[in-house]
Amino acid sequence: MKSFLRTKDFTVTGEEFELLYDESLQMLVTKPQPQNLDKYYSNETYISHTDSRKTVIDKLYQSIKRFSLWKKVRLIRKFSPHGKTLLDVGAGTGDFLLKAKNNKWGIEGVEPNFIAKRRAQIKGIELRPDLKGLEGNKYDVITLWHVLEHLPNLDEQIIHLVSLLTAKGTLVIAVPNFNSYDAKKYGKFWAAYDVPRHLWHFSKDSIEKIFSEHGMKVIKVKPMIFDSFYVSLLSEKYRKGRNNYFKAFSIGLMSNLAAWRTKEYSSQIYILKRA
Repeated sequence: MKSFLRTKDFTVTGEEFELLYDESLQMLVTKPQPQNLDKYYSNETYISHTDSRKTVIDKLYQSIKRFSLWKKVRLIRKFSPHGKTLLDVGAGTGDFLLKAKNNKWGIEGVEPNFIAKRRAQIKGIELRPDLKGLEGNKYDVITLWHVLEHLPNLDEQIIHLVSLLTAKGTLVIAVPNFNSYDAKKYGKFWAAYDVPRHLWHFSKDSIEKIFSEHGMKVIKVKPMIFDSFYVSLLSEKYRKGRNNYFKAFSIGLMSNLAAWRTKEYSSQIYILKRA
């Protein structure tokens, strides 16, 4: 693997990491990958583990999240019209599972972070710390909303996830796309690199290649059009040390306009079925 770029952890430690390009899989790999990742999630303001509304960026994130929840539930029903059981991996504070539960899904969720699990519990959603103990269970739909990039031992995790799907089950994966316009524009400051919490950095081709090796086929790719704006806001702050809402909005918009032609959105949802 050859060096792609060097970046750093802008959120917690300031440590530097290298991204290596895996040509065979057309993806990037974070190096080094710390053995103990807990300290890199130790910031209590880590947005996916909180319901914070303290800053403008927090409020934007929460507003987008609320709007996205019903779209996500509608999406899984579209691709699993007769589905009854749902497993959400990396469930965060439980909002998606709560929405799915209210729409008649039988739910199960996994979230290792104690703070996030506690917030989910307050909402009546009990989450497991990991996938252990689910052997033998089968789910009509398994979702990973911006989670796959966080998982160590990628092949082992995918094997486990596929084993939990029913024969006609649907796997839904949302991940950032390092081939997007905003990724190329911001370079090492692109917030969706988020090293070392993001261990892997995917392209459309890499998702197709990786999962085909596990008997799964991408049947649909959907854009996450709001992500370019949110990621650009964070990237501007990393690059300049301050917020620049107009610049971030401009680049987020340009990214979506470019993707209308290239189909390379800032983040994308992949719908997979057994091949």
